[in-house]
Amino acid sequence: MTANPHEGPSDPTDPTAIPDPTALPLFAEPEAGGQVESIDHARSRLSSRPERIRSGENPFVTPRRRGATAHADIDWSLVAAFRKQASDKLLTALGDERVGLDERSRRELGRTIILELLEDSAQDAVADGDNAWTLDEQQRLAEAIYNALFGLGRLQPIVDDDEVENVEIYGAEDVMLEYADGSLRAGPPVADSDEELLEFLTFLASRSEGNTRPFSEAQPRLHMRLDGGARMAAVAWNTPRPAVVIRRHRLQQVDLDQLRDNGTLSDLQVTFLRAAVKAKKSIVVAGDQGAGKTTLVRALCAEFDPYERIGTFETEYELHLHEFGKKHRRIVPFEARPGSGEIGPDGRPAGEVTLDELLYDSFRFNLSRQIVGEVRGKEVIAMIKAMQSGTGSISTTHAGSASGAIRKLITCAMEAGAHVTPEYATRAIAEHIDLVVYVNLETGNAQDGQTKRKRWVSEIVAVEPGEKEIGYAITHVFRPSPRGPGTAAVLPDHLRDLEAFGFDTRAFEIESQGRA
Repeated sequence: MTANPHEGPSDPTDPTAIPDPTALPLFAEPEAGGQVESIDHARSRLSSRPERIRSGENPFVTPRRRGATAHADIDWSLVAAFRKQASDKLLTALGDERVGLDERSRRELGRTIILELLEDSAQDAVADGDNAWTLDEQQRLAEAIYNALFGLGRLQPIVDDDEVENVEIYGAEDVMLEYADGSLRAGPPVADSDEELLEFLTFLASRSEGNTRPFSEAQPRLHMRLDGGARMAAVAWNTPRPAVVIRRHRLQQVDLDQLRDNGTLSDLQVTFLRAAVKAKKSIVVAGDQGAGKTTLVRALCAEFDPYERIGTFETEYELHLHEFGKKHRRIVPFEARPGSGEIGPDGRPAGEVTLDELLYDSFRFNLSRQIVGEVRGKEVIAMIKAMQSGTGSISTTHAGSASGAIRKLITCAMEAGAHVTPEYATRAIAEHIDLVVYVNLETGNAQDGQTKRKRWVSEIVAVEPGEKEIGYAITHVFRPSPRGPGTAAVLPDHLRDLEAFGFDTRAFEIESQGRA
């Protein structure tokens, strides 16, 4: 006899029994009497706990299912098919009068659609004489579909692992994970084929309401922020296989003291940088990829007065200072937009909004500080404009040394167009950057054979206009030491005013003389 789908399976060992998808343990663990709550009860309880949906968490996931093992033994082709159906139904529903639904309501609607699809599929399976899913199978399937629709699909359990710092993908099944301790380990496949991986990346890039990103053969590069603060970069069609990197910033709410405690900074460097921020010196943080530049910028920004009015300018949100309400009470976060693949009459992609344009608009927002995020190219013009205001701007760039960062920024400025001459670029950099802080990244092998990474601030240099032939001069305030944070070297006269902001110049002199 076939079980009533709304009563749950009468016999868990009976392959013909239909578990009720609306009574899955995705809502709650069974109570003491062993009964699973009803759909009405579950929906009522979920609506009274909106924080999980609002924060982007998967309401189908119970704590015991978080981590890399949460999606074991899932039929991913089935998940992809359900995700497509759920996405189509959700788009149809949002096209009606419910188009104004907020994110929480959209996720709740999507959850309901997934449950209905699973219930219909379970009933069809029994009608066709197939075995029905168990409650646990439906729980894991519902979780995977939800992640595919609103999260990162098969990547979600990897990104949910707090110990994973970076995810490197070299094709659907070739995945490397870098952990917080610097070790590298192979990860699980993230798709059944490169074609499936590309299809999901395209879906992921297009579903954002606030900042859709094109990704196609015409636009083969993708840079976007992900829920939770991670950053993703992907490239395809001009590489043999799709390549993806996801950077997770584990230390988001961080300060200079914490970086001292983990060995990134010395005591003297902490007091120097703290005084430099308070004195509104313009700072560029440089280093290799993955060195911890963004983390250091967050720590520097943590020194701002909570009520100081600041603006952040980024190609993709990465600093996320606007999410730290207690530290930054008055903040306007600006994010550039690449536009679509269509080129307008002005020769620009339709809908494009550049950092330079956002910075221009920001001068009507009464900002006391303007923080331009990562500088990889012509964003340097926005950085220079922010620093010209003299309000203590902070930026990052990739470079192999502190002096190399200055040369890199000059080159980036010249790439902005023929109107930027080498002389102007050099003069602008020399006049408006006060300090370059270099974060050293060392990669080596531990005794267990695992790759390990260590990070520390090895150099802090002061920048000034110099002789005409070079255009700038640098002074090593902190020089590299063989192992660990740099040591005191020379304090230029124009930085002695930092003493008024709490910097102990006497301690600096003692350390520099001891080094000598």
